[in-house]
Amino acid sequence: MATGTNIRTYFNGTWHDGDVMVMRAADHGSWLGTTVFDGARFVDGVAPDLEAHLARVNRSAEALMLHPSVSTEEMLAIAWEGLALYPANTPVYIRPMYWGIESGHMGIQPGEGDAGFALCLEEIPMAPPEATVRLTTTRFCRPVIESSVCNAKAGCLYPNNARMLAEARAKGFDNALVADALGNVAETASANVFMVKDGEVFTPVANGTFLSGITRARHIANLRADGVKVHESVLSFDDFRTADEVFLSGNLMKVTPVAEFDGTHYQHGPVTRRTRELYWDWAQSGK
Repeated sequence: MATGTNIRTYFNGTWHDGDVMVMRAADHGSWLGTTVFDGARFVDGVAPDLEAHLARVNRSAEALMLHPSVSTEEMLAIAWEGLALYPANTPVYIRPMYWGIESGHMGIQPGEGDAGFALCLEEIPMAPPEATVRLTTTRFCRPVIESSVCNAKAGCLYPNNARMLAEARAKGFDNALVADALGNVAETASANVFMVKDGEVFTPVANGTFLSGITRARHIANLRADGVKVHESVLSFDDFRTADEVFLSGNLMKVTPVAEFDGTHYQHGPVTRRTRELYWDWAQSGK
């Protein structure tokens, strides 16, 4: 079932209206989960870091031993062709996807042929700037590269995220602050995380257990260019309990203020607001 509305799907060389069937029962991705995707945004006529997101989906495919069949440049042209079908003020989620078709050794390894490809556009509104989330802990943790394809935005990683979210919601919260295998904070169940202490910004160091996001990197660059000290550090749950502000970073909503972590309450503070301002100023600048 679709997340958004007003869907258009690029598949087999052309655009289709609606939520199109793209996988077959015997496709490797259908029964063994070799699927990858990425997500970008089209908001107010701009698509920030679109090319970077499209390039990453090809790297994700290669991490799952799939053979991407569309170059970044070709994908960029396809995406803009589809976006031209929407009014410029429509908030659109841009999702390129690959999945395994052929089977290789023992049926488990993907085959040598090109992976299946589709690009789906869905109208999904941006959350209002004042919308916040509440976090809790979870017994589930981020995997390591030796056990999971942490270097890809792969569909097979998301059932673990779903367990985290289900546990958080059962406790009355919106999302979970998640540890890596050593017990240090990695990110949340759905997005990278930042905290603010005494005017300086901290974010968990990218240690290979979570996808270090394109939007995360953009926030770091924007804040540093604005004169804010940003530290990529090993962070504990206690560090977050003593923070002044906490916010999430992800492609879908870009900046999401956190109002609470397990009884610790935060202000929707000036650094969080400034991060949002810097992001959209950069996006609208066309750089």
